[in-house]
Amino acid sequence: MNILRTGSKAALLIVIILFLGLLSYAIFGNRVRETTSPLVGNEAPPFTLELFNGQTVDLANLRGKTVVLNFWASWCMPCREEALALEKTWLRYKNDNVIFLGVNIWDEKSGAMAFHSKYGGSYNHGSDPNEEIQVNYGIGGVPETFFINPQGIITDKYNGPLTEEMLDYYIKRATAPDYSS
Repeated sequence: MNILRTGSKAALLIVIILFLGLLSYAIFGNRVRETTSPLVGNEAPPFTLELFNGQTVDLANLRGKTVVLNFWASWCMPCREEALALEKTWLRYKNDNVIFLGVNIWDEKSGAMAFHSKYGGSYNHGSDPNEEIQVNYGIGGVPETFFINPQGIITDKYNGPLTEEMLDYYIKRATAPDYSS
């Protein structure tokens, strides 16, 4: 009899643990990080980015090209996770009228430069020291990435680290001639 009671208690405990696990996953689990932003479907806010090499890039001069605009920080672990995917994807698309821009935010210059040396890509990176770009794009965390079509319209925004497959998907959406929000 005691064995049955112990077995029943163990079964009840397992059911409770499973229920709590499922509840936790539902609340905190792996969520889709594609977010709606009031900017999606609208013209990208203009900016001039000061690159780490001392040059500048003006978004207005990139009309006619698809732009992948990635916000990152050196202390951001997910930024490190996606760095290789960004670089590999950039290398595949760089001759296809697609531009990648990395915008370092909330960072010390020394940390940003060390990150860029270790994880950064061969595409253009710069900083936003006056926080104008990040404010205009409504950045709430890193990494965040915007996809801008050749007409200057933001087609998508993604929060979190991207994979090569995800980058391909969003770039194809941004380059699609029939894009409409």
